[in-house]
Formats: sequence, C-alpha cells, structure tokens
Amino acid sequence: MKRSKRFEVLDKRDVNQDGYINEWPEKGFIAMNSPLDPKPSIKVSNGIITTMDGIERKDFDFIDQFIADYAINSDITEQMMAIDSLDIARRLVDIHIKREEIIQIVSGLTPAKICEVVGHLNVVEMMMAMQKMRARKSPANQAHITNLKDNPVQIAADAAEGALRGFAEEETTVAVARYAPFNAIALLIGAQVGRRGVLTQCAVEEAIELDLGIRGLTTYAETISVYGTESVFVDGDDTPYSKAFLASAYASRGLKMRFTSGTGSEVLMGNAESKSMLYLETRCILVTKGAGVQGLQNGSVSCIGIPASVPSGIRAVLAENLIAAMLDLEVASSNDQSFTHSDQRRTARTMMQFLPGTDFIFSGYSGTPNYDNMFAGANFDAEDFDDYNVLQRDLMVDGGLRPVKEEEVIKTRRKAAKALQGVFLELGLPTITDEEVEAAAYAHGSKDMPDRDILADLAAIDDMMNRGITGLDIVKALYNSSHEDVAKSVLNMLKQRISGNYLHTSAILDDSFNVISAVNHKNDYMGPGTGYRIPEKRWQEIKDIPHIINLDDL
Repeated sequence: MKRSKRFEVLDKRDVNQDGYINEWPEKGFIAMNSPLDPKPSIKVSNGIITTMDGIERKDFDFIDQFIADYAINSDITEQMMAIDSLDIARRLVDIHIKREEIIQIVSGLTPAKICEVVGHLNVVEMMMAMQKMRARKSPANQAHITNLKDNPVQIAADAAEGALRGFAEEETTVAVARYAPFNAIALLIGAQVGRRGVLTQCAVEEAIELDLGIRGLTTYAETISVYGTESVFVDGDDTPYSKAFLASAYASRGLKMRFTSGTGSEVLMGNAESKSMLYLETRCILVTKGAGVQGLQNGSVSCIGIPASVPSGIRAVLAENLIAAMLDLEVASSNDQSFTHSDQRRTARTMMQFLPGTDFIFSGYSGTPNYDNMFAGANFDAEDFDDYNVLQRDLMVDGGLRPVKEEEVIKTRRKAAKALQGVFLELGLPTITDEEVEAAAYAHGSKDMPDRDILADLAAIDDMMNRGITGLDIVKALYNSSHEDVAKSVLNMLKQRISGNYLHTSAILDDSFNVISAVNHKNDYMGPGTGYRIPEKRWQEIKDIPHIINLDDL
C-alpha cells in the first residue's frame, strides 16, 4: 500500500510512541463517569449512615464503613445530598460563593455524588474552581532529589541547589534500600544550606521511614498509600484503620505527613472492581479526610500512564486534585512521573495545576536529570529549569521557583558538600574527599561524580543506626565542624516538631522558620483582585531570568 508522506512523518512523532486504549469499564479502564459507577444516595438513622450510594450498611466493605463513619458529616448529609449536582458545580466556579460554603456542602457528600458534581466541569472550569478551593493562599513546589549511585555528597549539593531555586519541600528515595539514612541526612543538611526552612523526607518502606522521622533525620512524610478497593488495600496488608494509626504515629512525634493515592492504581493492580478511576480515587480522598490527615499527594502520581491512556484521563487527574481541595485537604498535585514521549503533552498535563496553582504544583519536580531520578523519572527535571522559569515569566504565574545565578549555585553546592564532609568526619563515617566536594559543586548528575566505596558506606550506615544517631547528633556535628549557621537551621527544624504548628493544613516554612499554612494564610479568592496576587518583589524575581537582553548593556 502506497502511504501518504505526511502520515509517515506523523507516525514517527513522539506523541505516537505513547500507549492508548479505548474505554473498558468492566476492567476499570475509564477515567470518570462510568456507567458502572454507583448512583448517589444516602440514608441516615439515629445519626448513623445506613445506606450510601445504593449500598446497605450490612454490605459495606471496610472502605465504605470507614467513609460513612468518619469522613461524611452525618448531621447534614441528607440536606447536602439533596442539592442538585449541577448547582454545586456552578457554585464551585461562582466567584460570589465563598470557599467555606463549598467545603461545608462537600463535607456531606458521598463518593458518587462528588464524582457527579465534578463530572459537570470541563478543565477550564476545574482550574477556576481550583484557584478558589486551594487551601493555602500562595502556591509552592516540591522537588525529587535522588541519584543512581545514592551518592550522599551529590544529594546534599542537589538539595542545596533545589532549595536555592525555591522548592519548599524536597524528597529523596534510594536505589539501594540500606542507603536511606545517608540520603536522609544529606538531604536534610543540603536543603538547609540552600534555604532555611525547607522540609525534607526520605520515601522508603514505612517502618524505616517512621524510624528516620522519629530520629529527626526527616521533617515530613508523604508515601503512606491508600487505595480505593478493599482487595487492593488487603493486597498491601493494610486497611484504612491501620493507615490512620500510622498517621497518628507520625503526628504524635510532631512530623508533618500526608497520604498518597492516585487514579489508576487499582487498575494497575488488577482490582478496579468495574468502577471508574475517579470514583475509586474519591474513596481514597475520603479515607484521607476520615483519618484526620491534613493532606494528600494525588494526581495519579506513579500510575499516570493508566489514566493518560484513556479518553479524558488527564481531566480526571485534575478532577482528583480538585476533589482533595474541595474536602479542605492540602494538595500535592503530582506531576512527578514521566508518562509521555511528547514534550507538548507533558507540558499540557502540568499546566492544569501550574495555572490555577495548588499547594504543591509538583509533588516531585526532578531536581536532577531524569537519568538520576529514582522515582522513575519526573514530568519536568533539572534540564527544564529555564523553560519553567520562562513559563512563569510569560504568563505572570507563580510556579514556586526562581531564576538563579551560576556562581551562586556553585557556591551553594560546594557549601552543602563541605557541610556534609564535616558531619561525616565528626561522626566517624567514611571519608568524603575534597575531590568529591569539588565534583559535587559543578556536577549535573551522577555521571560527573567519582564512585564511593559502597560496602564501606553500608557498613557505616548500619553502625550509625545501631549507635542511635539522631538529628541532634547532626546539629552537634555541624557545629563542631564550623558550620554553625547550618547547625542552627537544622536545630530550628527540630524545634518545629515541638510546637507542632507545621502540622496544620498546607504548612510550609519561610526562611525565618515562620509557618505559612491554611490557618494563617488562608486562600480568600473570590474573583479578580482577590486571592493570591504576585507581590512586586516576587514578580521582579520571576522576571530576572538568565540570557536576557539588558538594556543598560546596549
């Protein structure tokens, strides 16, 4: 068959290397509004929900029961459920309706009713609603800081650069599980070098993650996963009740934390139970609310390839972010995992959260090149920093980042590596050489770093953990190695766990360690001239990109 030259060219385009599938409701391959989703309904008897979305209480699974008992306001649910779904959808985009009114309504809605409401919205309307429903007034951003070699010197340097660039939170994980304590310490120190007040975490197996947090080597946690079907929950050896107990363990130790969920996870694990991705995700969001957790990382996250393969899938991802905000939760809106070969498509996916702003536009912008990203690669990485800054400038949008000068970055990276070098020396850990410090100061990724003795590192990690090293030991080591300013910053991060103020919804810290949250910096958007408007100082910062024509030089 003779082929069209144009179609031959189009077939080779990046976008056609992605995977797509037609809707298949019986297996869960449908983004939202499935014909097999339950229909909204509610019955309450003596303050107890006896029927929810067509299911009698005697037939509830443990997710239904948890939601009915802990996530829905039974005092007002019949009244709220009686409001027409289209009416609620219109209130979401009505600038005359306050955020608080929407939150009260949604507190009485069932999963099926919430899905019906957002099903009336197109993506522009969802973005309009997100601008109003975001919990914290100003948006922020989070970075992934990892590398192929688990090199702690590089992690410290990359964390410092990321903090300098404006990330309010930074997250690491591991290639080799036993490296977690070194990665956590390097991230903690590097972040405080780049900017005081940056929150850090190490995403590993939950018992280890909790141990690192209790020791003061991390300041928040995020990868506590919840699922939308009982079979998938059981597959993970968990229930909503065990997750709530784990959340209380973090909170009781003064650690900020949020749950993680996302459309497509149940399909990926083969147990969607013939429900749409958004319906199952709405159940996850309500479990989060019912557990008393302040926030949620959602937006499909690591399952993004599943919703991205079906019609309206990226719209459903935005819808789940919006639903979390409608339930008054902090929203870390994903954009983390790479899902497409197409630059246009990955940018379009990100604009859904970038333009209206969320509490964390990315819950994982890769602060390294993607070959070093141990979270399977991010939608944007270190090679996109300039593009991202130009997008902020083009559209006058605060995406949470700032342009930086090359000499400033080199200086900051070197300082972080030197600080870690001093800590390792004080704690009797394997030597960090001057060669490693200099390499980290100038490195783009792990290909630019010398190798470390992995066996020596792992043995030292085991010994360090057996010695009971805590965040206070890190503070002492920093002070004794003449890094007093960094020691003071790390100590101030530990103090946050005593006050507990950063456990409030959507909390971040400024560089004076003041908490900025939905409590003292509440979103008050009600149309033009209200809500977050970029302050003049911040706008000047956003405009100051590299490679700009300076009129004074002409």
